[in-house]
Amino acid sequence: MSDSSPLPPVRLHPEAELARDALSTPLLTRAARLARWAGDDTRVDAGGGLVEEQLPAAASELGLSGDDAAACASEAWRVALDTGLVEILDEEEGTVTAGADLALLTGSPQDVLGVWLTALETVLADASVPDLDDLVDALDEGGEVDLTSLDWDPQAEQEFLDGVLGNLYLLTVSEDGPGDGTVPLPALAASMIVPSDMGEPTNDVLEQVSDAMMRLDDQFRILEPIGLVAYRPVDEALMADADEEPAAVVDETDVSRYGMVRLTPLGLYGLRSRLLEAGIAAPAVGDLADKGADALLDGTAVFPPSAAQAETEQWLARREPLAAARELLGAARGADQGAPLRRLRCQQALSLVGTVAEPALRDVLDDPELGGLARVWLVERGFEDVPAPSQDMVFWLTVDTVAAQLAAEGNSEELQGLVEGLAQQHGGFFAAAWRVDHPATADVLEAMGRLHPDKKVAKEARKAAFKARSQQGG
Repeated sequence: MSDSSPLPPVRLHPEAELARDALSTPLLTRAARLARWAGDDTRVDAGGGLVEEQLPAAASELGLSGDDAAACASEAWRVALDTGLVEILDEEEGTVTAGADLALLTGSPQDVLGVWLTALETVLADASVPDLDDLVDALDEGGEVDLTSLDWDPQAEQEFLDGVLGNLYLLTVSEDGPGDGTVPLPALAASMIVPSDMGEPTNDVLEQVSDAMMRLDDQFRILEPIGLVAYRPVDEALMADADEEPAAVVDETDVSRYGMVRLTPLGLYGLRSRLLEAGIAAPAVGDLADKGADALLDGTAVFPPSAAQAETEQWLARREPLAAARELLGAARGADQGAPLRRLRCQQALSLVGTVAEPALRDVLDDPELGGLARVWLVERGFEDVPAPSQDMVFWLTVDTVAAQLAAEGNSEELQGLVEGLAQQHGGFFAAAWRVDHPATADVLEAMGRLHPDKKVAKEARKAAFKARSQQGG
């Protein structure tokens, strides 16, 4: 997450659906139930936690039993306190009352999600704290926790968890990521430990990855009840002593035994909210639906193809098709560096508009920047009386298209195929191309020289690029 490049846009579920998910999470459900259960006889200690003798009654109210019942009830109470579902009435007496924010749980989806986000912060803080048994072992004679004996750095631990969640978010929203699928815990741990330029990990690095997996296993178990993740824990058999006989035959090749995790739709919403709070640009599909065509074309320039189409579809759905086409064409003009990619996104957007947009395209047939793409659009839809383009327009459109592909994909295999096809179809391409009056002509020809596998053709492209740069005064 340290990379400064923009994050891919996330596709969020509707807020009403997310609010329902939040209200049904085990931890927030328990916190709300305890807030409504608390009465005049409820007492808290100096830290705001339920006094020990009231924990059994709280656990019973929540329908909890077993060794962890009191701890789960205590955790739910702390979430209720941190989110304002309950408030301390008198610190000396240890009395409490229903909090003003309890009513938010029956308010708007934004109200509910606001409470859930506060609860999430509490749980994330808990997930960064060492195991309770470790804390007890670290108590000194004065009852204080000796952090040095724990080898625990609170800030480093929080940064580690934030980094893991950031990587999980990036994997989830990436075009080639798992999407709604799960991520193996070893891969997630390795993303934080193994350097990207390392070939075969050393034994020391593998041991660090294993340690990180165990930390994450504990942390994801804590984060699941608040609805951030869906988690399949590490198989307990893997942590058994080597001398112990396994309880059952297990498949050693089953990667799911090492833990599997995915962000829930609510988790995606929560992590995006935290990223925005931290000042990180984390776009969501639909952000541009109410903005102008210039914002749409510039904003989707860095989107993966499917996200760009989804954003454009939402933008078009709010507009009359002919007016939308005219606005898109107006925003696509320009000679700046980003203009070719804007025109490519405009062309892709216009492919989603019906034939009712014909007048807008005919209006720009004589436009030197838009006439080529207008002709392509009209011909592809079977319209007649479309004037043939001049040779200058054909070459200008070719340079513009390659420049857009370079900006969108870099030196991709698809672009290499396009370059090879252009050089093969037009024998005198480079002799004419360097004269094209387009700001990106020299850059495009240089790229063609880089990408073409034939050394002779590549040399022609580089010579043409030199001529184009000389003509442009560069």
